[in-house]
Amino acid sequence: MIQAIFFDFNGVIINDERIHLKAYREVLLAEDVTLTDEDYFACLGMDDAAFVRAAYTRAGRSLSDDKTHALIAREHELHREFIKNDLPVPSGVVSFIKASSRHYQLGIVSMAERSEIDHVLSLTGLDGLFSVIVSAGPNLKHKPAPDCYLRGLELLNEVRRAVRELPVPAPECLVIEDAPPGISAARDAGMRTIGVTTTVSESQLRDAQADIVTANLGDWTPDAVHHLFG
Repeated sequence: MIQAIFFDFNGVIINDERIHLKAYREVLLAEDVTLTDEDYFACLGMDDAAFVRAAYTRAGRSLSDDKTHALIAREHELHREFIKNDLPVPSGVVSFIKASSRHYQLGIVSMAERSEIDHVLSLTGLDGLFSVIVSAGPNLKHKPAPDCYLRGLELLNEVRRAVRELPVPAPECLVIEDAPPGISAARDAGMRTIGVTTTVSESQLRDAQADIVTANLGDWTPDAVHHLFG
């Protein structure tokens, strides 16, 4: 029986992978570093720092920590500009999250930076619905390593212990992801998975062994989760 749902952020709650692609392409082009669609989508699951380092490595360029942080900050500025007047968070996804919060404990497990997650949650009115949020950090391996989902479960069970509730085992957690590295991370953490085809194809998610693949998370309800996962 599912007791908790962990959501990836980019591509699941906010459908913005191509917006990040556009922003990073602009930022990197100013530094004479090219970014193809293939380059970007090959790096799904990485945090921003790993992504920027990978781009510079492909270009045969060195990169300081200060420069890395400056490039990431500029990308975040552009991303916020691009979504300011057209926030790509479907109303059906918001409704599903709100309905699920009445039946399950919810968490976000993402390689985005916490400030970017909080910004979007505040715009959508979803802040306060998640028991735990795992974001990019210096000591956290990015997806497809399972570390982020194991950390999410650890934090969730700390919350439960604080109110004298029994811990949730990994097989009773459902993860919703949009990319193969995230599916692999969740599976290696021992969790169930739904793949959403907002970013990559159905076949790619099935090849990653998602338990279920769906085209539209907004069509889901807590009853559907209960029916399909017990």
